[in-house]
Amino acid sequence: MNLTTIWLVVFVACIVIEIITLGLTTIWFAGGALIAAAGAALGAPLWLQAALFVTVSLVLLYFTRPIAVKYFNKDRVKTNAESLVGKQAIVTSEIDNLQGIGQVTVGGQEWSARSTAEGVTLPVGSVVIIRAISGVKLMVEEKTQQ
Repeated sequence: MNLTTIWLVVFVACIVIEIITLGLTTIWFAGGALIAAAGAALGAPLWLQAALFVTVSLVLLYFTRPIAVKYFNKDRVKTNAESLVGKQAIVTSEIDNLQGIGQVTVGGQEWSARSTAEGVTLPVGSVVIIRAISGVKLMVEEKTQQ
């Protein structure tokens, strides 16, 4: 088997894996393999073929992945938990990270909560903003008065 054939097999394998996973995992390497196959067909030495493969794969990955991810994930729907980030909640049980306690209510549901700021205790009735989710706990910060 000559090197051109080997690179084409790598190309086809990457495309097949991409079709199976649909996760933008190997498409960049398929491009690199295709260029390396062209180099092999033109008689380039093995080190140059390998360099072409790595360089083209990395360039494709670096420049096109952010665009592809944005395009392919545009219809992605956030889960219920992810949709809470940025929303307001009301403290229903004092939040104290040192004691590991605290609860908030948001959208009619009660959640365990912790403050994003260490050493800050948030009293019952405080309005907080949900900044992140860590496991099953909401990470909140006190809403500043405006």
